Amino acid sequence: MSESTTWPFEGDAKRDDPLANLRIPVVTSFNPQWKYVAAYIAVDTSPYSWGSQERPTGQEAAMLASFIDEYKQHWFNERYQAKLLERPLDVDSGCNTTVFVKYGDNDWGYRLTSWIYGPTYVPVGPNLRGGKYDEDKQPGPLTLEQVMDRRHSVGDEPMKHWLDWKASHPEVFAS
Repeated sequence: MSESTTWPFEGDAKRDDPLANLRIPVVTSFNPQWKYVAAYIAVDTSPYSWGSQERPTGQEAAMLASFIDEYKQHWFNERYQAKLLERPLDVDSGCNTTVFVKYGDNDWGYRLTSWIYGPTYVPVGPNLRGGKYDEDKQPGPLTLEQVMDRRHSVGDEPMKHWLDWKASHPEVFAS
């Protein structure tokens, strides 16, 4: 994107973050204004930031980009997928943005922007685990892939379309 191009996501997603080059919005609010397919929340300068202290690794960034691609391929036809490419990030008025947070090494959570009750992220962060806000009683950290599996689950098992996607992208999902 050239310097003269306006950034429609000003104040919502960081323009100069390297993840934006992978079409991953890096937001500073757990409820971003735009309806992104998915986003990663980074710390801002506020002492009350709900964002990640750590950055995704290269492999994790590839997984986040793949998560967005899978969503687009699963839910949108080719014509609409092409239309999404007209903007630097993938947004759709019907999206319930999945916001990913990284608590630490191989320790991730997520939230949907439609959530208004319960914990902010699932699983909760390390400082809340085992406490009254830990509805899942999730004892330990989950990898990004495990969190993505949970996001694609109904009951205890991930949906077939997600498992098929991962199987067809072994360069991203090695496990």
